[in-house]
Amino acid sequence: MATPRKSHRREFLTGHSAARAIEDLVDGRLGDGDAGVELAAPRGDYLVTYERRAMACDFQIVLPARRYAAGAEAALEALDVVDAIEAQLTVYRDDSEVARLNRAAGDDWVVVDAELFALIARSIELYEVTQGAFDATAGPLSRVWGFHRRQGRIPTDDELAEALKCVGSRHVRLDAERVAVRFDQPGVELNFGSIGKGYALDRASGVLAVAEVDDYILHGGKSSVLAHGRGPDATDERPGWSVGIVNPVDRRRRLGTLTLTDRGLATSGTATQFFRYEGRRYGHIIDPRSGWPSEGVYSVTVVADCAAEADALATAF
Repeated sequence: MATPRKSHRREFLTGHSAARAIEDLVDGRLGDGDAGVELAAPRGDYLVTYERRAMACDFQIVLPARRYAAGAEAALEALDVVDAIEAQLTVYRDDSEVARLNRAAGDDWVVVDAELFALIARSIELYEVTQGAFDATAGPLSRVWGFHRRQGRIPTDDELAEALKCVGSRHVRLDAERVAVRFDQPGVELNFGSIGKGYALDRASGVLAVAEVDDYILHGGKSSVLAHGRGPDATDERPGWSVGIVNPVDRRRRLGTLTLTDRGLATSGTATQFFRYEGRRYGHIIDPRSGWPSEGVYSVTVVADCAAEADALATAF
């Protein structure tokens, strides 16, 4: 795994009231332009926010101010882990571990980092649980539809058929003893875009746990969220963090508010990432079983035990 780089961007909000801090954190606009959440303004505490740009969005860690002596150091270390995960998983850099794996695993077994091996194994489990609706090998479909570079297009029948030959996590073979991976079909590739942000939040949460930081909320692009412990406006009846689900059609309004405690949340939708052709709307979320963009659902929000699982299931549904 690439060596984590040191913090390059910090934002301390301890001089603001908690309500002002939260307003600065989430202003109602979506982090990744497609789906997202808001945090309800708290009533009685101060917050500090740490921010890092990664995975084409803003990752933020929000802690109650002055509650943890090691909070700042732990938060910045957690963001360094997010950086390292991006460097490992990205398919946009030829030197990433996943890019190297994609080039070589069609020809031979490739030994990988243990954490990456565990992520691949979990992705295969989710592929099986969702009956193929979540598939980390679906990258070729996004590419032929033009969403890989956000330039939507209708693929030809031949293009779609060729892409589908390379899709299916059943083609990914694992050797747990050697911690190695191989593909049994030419052209197969792994892309963790539909689980990577949630996975990064889970790993960042692990850093905070080691530092005994218990109360926090993390998000990546406001579409992937992980909350732990008590928020600043928590009560005995609602002990967690209040999270509002943004209406994808009218972003000034909310669909509802959840109290999130020790859980992950993800929202996925096609509100802005789509194109129209001959009067028909095509969204960027593609069903890997058919090869065509999913229809009938505008936005999905999932709450799960961890952020990675929430990410994957929000895409699958």
